[in-house]
Amino acid sequence: MREKSYDVVIVGSGAGGGTVAKELAPLCREGLSVAVLEWGAKLRDDEFTGRELEMAGQLYFDSGGVLTAEGTMTLAFGRAYGGSTVVYTGTSLIIPPATVERWAVPGITWDDMAKRSRRYLAENNVHLQEDEVLNENNTLFRAGCEKLGYRVEQFPVNLKGCKGSSLCNLGCPNAAKQGTHRVQLPAAEAAGVEVITNCRVDRLGDRELFATVANSSFGEPSRWEPGDYRVKARAVVLAASAVNSPALLLRSGFGARLPVLGRYFTAHPALILVAEHDHPISSYYGHPKSFYCDHFTDSHGFLLETCMYFPFTTAKNLIGFGAEHAELMRRMDHMQMILVLAIDPALPDNRVTIDANGDPVVHYRFTEEVLTSLLESMRASARIFFAAGARRVHAPACANFFVGREDATRVDELIARRYLKLGRNSITSAHLMGGCRMGTAPADSVTDAWGRVHGLPWLYVADASLFPRASEINPYVTVMALADRVAERVRADLPGLGPA
Repeated sequence: MREKSYDVVIVGSGAGGGTVAKELAPLCREGLSVAVLEWGAKLRDDEFTGRELEMAGQLYFDSGGVLTAEGTMTLAFGRAYGGSTVVYTGTSLIIPPATVERWAVPGITWDDMAKRSRRYLAENNVHLQEDEVLNENNTLFRAGCEKLGYRVEQFPVNLKGCKGSSLCNLGCPNAAKQGTHRVQLPAAEAAGVEVITNCRVDRLGDRELFATVANSSFGEPSRWEPGDYRVKARAVVLAASAVNSPALLLRSGFGARLPVLGRYFTAHPALILVAEHDHPISSYYGHPKSFYCDHFTDSHGFLLETCMYFPFTTAKNLIGFGAEHAELMRRMDHMQMILVLAIDPALPDNRVTIDANGDPVVHYRFTEEVLTSLLESMRASARIFFAAGARRVHAPACANFFVGREDATRVDELIARRYLKLGRNSITSAHLMGGCRMGTAPADSVTDAWGRVHGLPWLYVADASLFPRASEINPYVTVMALADRVAERVRADLPGLGPA
């Protein structure tokens, strides 16, 4: 077993890990050492092919198809240099003040979160796209919402030099998306931070990590030779995702001292909904996610967003098989799409555990309130589709495969609770949160408001697992703001932590 030693080791290179790496990079100029250990590979620019199955296998855990233990929801999260920021659409919103109030974490204020978030909005070139580059899938959604009187807003996105490939969820082939792989990680490496790819952290000890480096058939070679490593560190920052950070702590034996470790997992359960128009819809160029509707957030607990997904992903989100399914897929160029996000509660039994091999297992129970939110979201989406001129709508919670425009006034009747069945309806999630929640004591949390793990002054968490409950918006920028706080705390604490 080879041995390494650093002052700070960061596990994961996404929105949390990449941010911490960049903010701690000045330590390298002071003679200290910082390393990032990333499970995934660093793809070369020419390897971003846009081929759905190929990119899914190279950029996501389990090709984006991790199932909950109950088999009722699919979880998608990235594994690559840059983590999920490589496959995220880049929508960049500041967390609402009311959400921070609901979090109720002493020491976390909206003013502080907003100030830090704005810095990353500027750093990542976040802006609103011009109307002339918005595709029809997006403008139809806006038109439908406006016709119905629903509140609709444009997403700020982190793009630079966008060529409109619409492949954001498969990794931008034009290097336009300003994720941590394009902004924070290169800046950190230029300042002296080491980023080790193809490196799986197996477990933690007392200020040490045990990791395995393996060869990959794609991407750049790792900086380290394949093999097993023991890595000593004065401080360790976990930013491996809301699934992998809790799982790593659990298989390292920290569950006994942290009773809520892995618990209070939330996911914004999502539906991909489609409708067919009489004419072709321009959805395969331009940014896929330009607008969102939060009109129903307070009243019915869901968000609506524009989206565009690829043939395999779209097909698996339709109900059933057979002639109607095939007919709709053949007319995919006539589809309008809407993504639904339900705002789910933080429940102690919705949690990350580990199996006999130490691999993560996510347990998730849908409450009746969340199922009602999903039902209402289908009805609202159907109304938007028809208001935008759709010929017919595919409603998963309906007796029939299609609802035609002749029945547009009957959507509340036709889209019914008795047809919304777990396992029949394809529910997904890409907003994985909780599991190492912030708070004041081990009885109800894993870390304090600065991401320090209770009772372990050398150990920190800096990803979406910190969220005490759902973010109620796309979480990307919120993760960066919290990671910025963690980096500030590590810098302040490091002189007192002693040698590795």
